[in-house]
Amino acid sequence: MTELFDIYDEHDVWIGTAERKEAHRLGLWHHTVHCWLVRREDREGRIAAKILFQQRSANKDTGAGCFDITAAGHLEAGETPEAIVRELQEELGLEVGFESLSEFGVVREQGSGVVGGAAYIDNEISRVYGLEVAMKLTEFRLQEEEVAGLYEADADELIELIEGRRELVHARGVALREGKLQAAEVEVARSSFVKRDLSYYVSIFKFLQALVRQ
Repeated sequence: MTELFDIYDEHDVWIGTAERKEAHRLGLWHHTVHCWLVRREDREGRIAAKILFQQRSANKDTGAGCFDITAAGHLEAGETPEAIVRELQEELGLEVGFESLSEFGVVREQGSGVVGGAAYIDNEISRVYGLEVAMKLTEFRLQEEEVAGLYEADADELIELIEGRRELVHARGVALREGKLQAAEVEVARSSFVKRDLSYYVSIFKFLQALVRQ
């Protein structure tokens, strides 16, 4: 089925629709939504933030096997940012109301590359949200086509990693193996994450820290 995007000019003014393939071939601005999940952890009277991130499926066209936003997706034509609750349900089996999300803001990202021998230009305007959860990672239901695993790590350690002040962060979580969730542990490097502006990750991680300390 053809996937249509609403497309926008550089000022985020709607100018029409285009097929997904055309939007990426021509570098047309389109909208996406991101949602990061965070868990609160009490450590002897000090509140710490455990940030959840997904490992992308090895079958993905871009960023295969990399660590990324807990849940995210493109908005199809006519959709609003409230579609993020669908992404949370589809990718993670998490059912929440849009009103429970905390808004981080709007982020613009530009990327390019080659997929299947064809060049693409990905110009995205993303609405970004955060959500504190209390669920254990074993309680999530991962969409096998999209998500290979779900992990969590300490926010302070992740910030140090992204800022280059440490080489690795130990993360615990779950991975899909033969269609079943199994406990998993990984060592995460900065290069393990999908390539983005590093300030995006740092800003989001600090935002999520503040969220659990409210």
